[in-house]
Amino acid sequence: MAGKPVRNSGSAITGQDVVEIVGPLADARITAIVATGATIVQLEEAAAWAAGESDAMGELERPVSGPVAAIYDILTAEEEYTEDCD
Repeated sequence: MAGKPVRNSGSAITGQDVVEIVGPLADARITAIVATGATIVQLEEAAAWAAGESDAMGELERPVSGPVAAIYDILTAEEEYTEDCD
């Protein structure tokens, strides 16, 4: 991508990465996602699962685990992080 610094996909994510990949979220959700220590690749995988794009992962339908599972849970939680949305 032109004009955008190239980041190592294995480096830990930042709040800006979360917003760029997932879209705007409550600060509490962004903080919780960054706290997982996930990489950009893991964030992208969790975002795809949360968006219902699990078929993009192949037909293996392997279960998510580690940071991917944690991010998936944060992204799909209904109320836990909503108090920051006011």
